[in-house]
Amino acid sequence: MLSSMFGARPAGEPDPPEPSGRHLSDVDLLDELLATVGAARAFQEFRRSQRKECFTLLRWLQLVLPLIEELREASPPRPLTDDAYRRLALLSRAFQAARRLLRCCHDGSKIFLSLESEAVQGRFRAVYEKVNLALDGMPYSDIGISDEVKEQVELINAQLKRSKKRADTQDMELAMDFLVVLQDKEDRSADRVILERLAKKLELQSLADLRAETMAIKKLINERNGQQPESTEQIIELLNKLKDVAGIDEKNILGEVHIPKYLEKCPSLMIPNDFLCPISLEIMTDPVIIASGRTYERRSIQKWLDAGQRTCPKTQQPLAHLSLAPNFALKNLILQWCENNKVEIQTRADEPPVEEVSKEVLIPSLVKDLSSPNLDVQRKAVKKIRSLSKESPENRTLITDSGGIAALVGLLQYPDKKIQDNTVTSLLNLSIDEANKVLIAKGNAIPLIIEVLKNGSVEGQENSAAALFSLSMVDENKVVIGALGGVPPLVNLLKNGTIRGKKDANTAIFNLLLNHQNKLRAIEAGIVPVLLKILDDAKLSMVDEALSIFLLLGSNSACRATIGTESFVETLVRIIKEGTPKNKECALSVILELGSCNNALMVHALGFGLQEHLTEIAKSGTSRAQRKANSLIQLARKCQS
Repeated sequence: MLSSMFGARPAGEPDPPEPSGRHLSDVDLLDELLATVGAARAFQEFRRSQRKECFTLLRWLQLVLPLIEELREASPPRPLTDDAYRRLALLSRAFQAARRLLRCCHDGSKIFLSLESEAVQGRFRAVYEKVNLALDGMPYSDIGISDEVKEQVELINAQLKRSKKRADTQDMELAMDFLVVLQDKEDRSADRVILERLAKKLELQSLADLRAETMAIKKLINERNGQQPESTEQIIELLNKLKDVAGIDEKNILGEVHIPKYLEKCPSLMIPNDFLCPISLEIMTDPVIIASGRTYERRSIQKWLDAGQRTCPKTQQPLAHLSLAPNFALKNLILQWCENNKVEIQTRADEPPVEEVSKEVLIPSLVKDLSSPNLDVQRKAVKKIRSLSKESPENRTLITDSGGIAALVGLLQYPDKKIQDNTVTSLLNLSIDEANKVLIAKGNAIPLIIEVLKNGSVEGQENSAAALFSLSMVDENKVVIGALGGVPPLVNLLKNGTIRGKKDANTAIFNLLLNHQNKLRAIEAGIVPVLLKILDDAKLSMVDEALSIFLLLGSNSACRATIGTESFVETLVRIIKEGTPKNKECALSVILELGSCNNALMVHALGFGLQEHLTEIAKSGTSRAQRKANSLIQLARKCQS
């Protein structure tokens, strides 16, 4: 649980009493302070999501250190008064909390630290408050430190007071990525684009990183001891999705080794380690040797290579080539062992057939067929390109290097709806690779994709929205899509599309609204009544997504004037009263954004019954909802005073 991860108190528990009495001698207390800072300074690397904040905290500790060192090195030592001892004991507790927090940010779960980034930020502020409390009122005249150190510590204390008042800075793009991949159960190219971005942001792309993350999550699960099961399930689900993107066929996070069905009846059987694939941890049925000399199950290592990896999963050694050589000797040993131990291994029914024509020959031929004068040849070629472009990075590279992007862009103008559908989906698949996002935009595909979004088939409109979302991950493309009129047809799809179309449109709009000008374009396109209708449609289950867009709009002063109405505030209060825990959390964020800039709206929300719900959520809501509720309670006091 959070308290075990950060050394913090569970929500709602009162502050522990201040230290009283002298449990340590003066010298031992000062030595403890020095040792704690030394242990904290030993952490040199931190998770990317908290790296900046960790180095800032280390800098604060370093600046306070001269106070402790001067007291420890005083000769003869000056006895500490009761007040000085109490302040230093408080400082020791603050330093210990800082060390625990830094350790968590050093080796804790990357997924957890990103999902709970606001909670982590709260722990940093709590540490600053503890240090500030200890230093505020330090009896400098009693402890006899130099004026120079006194001035430095007082300056630090003043800076800490300003630091702890900073507002939350949530990464909205990251939050939306988490929302989409954890709610959408379909295996779609658009979702894979998000997972690729998450893997890159979280630095969870290599086998070594994912294995380390697995161990960190196991540790978190043990510390939670069954608490927060929903959050734990989300963390495991996301880990499994990231493993799948990386080509790792391993889903059993809680066990050291996955036990396949054919061994369930004899779990006590000791399997030689050499018989297990290092990736899938299952007995190999088709062992192959790669360039590093290591052996893997063919299906597992091929999936690893197809995901774009060019290193040995076990050693991280770069591979000189990608050839797979059958390990017949090991295969015979495995078969003999299985026969002796009466173990029947089922070969996988879903093994892909061996291609008679290599991709290096097939793909350039297909790209050439995209420009054939024969319409039927074009249809077949683009359908196959669509399939191949989703399979692997190698295929996408071959398509791009063969001039596939230009050929596909040319097909987008065809009136044939089926060709349009397969073409725009092929471009969506190609855009999974970061470099292709730029190439597709430079190939003037964006205006043609927008045209399919306006007038294409249902599938064409959905995949055009997904393609615009993928392309909009590049900031320059956000500007281009908005300038070329991409926002209004997305708003129209959000209003009139299928459920899948609405979800694709919502995700694309969210990404585009990270650009300032596109927020105004969305308002002009009439997005507000569309979003309000979504909030009232329980069957859609898109309340959180709609509120996330409202939160982005609320951060812009011009848009805030449009959405900041009393009726909208009443809708938010109803969601806070009746919605799911996540709905309430999102609605609280929006009302806090609006109320912080408009006291009249906050007063109206309080008059509509917000206060009673805030008190309840502050006690029993999600950790993020509790923080938002407490912030709103403080804001309400200011409005009512």
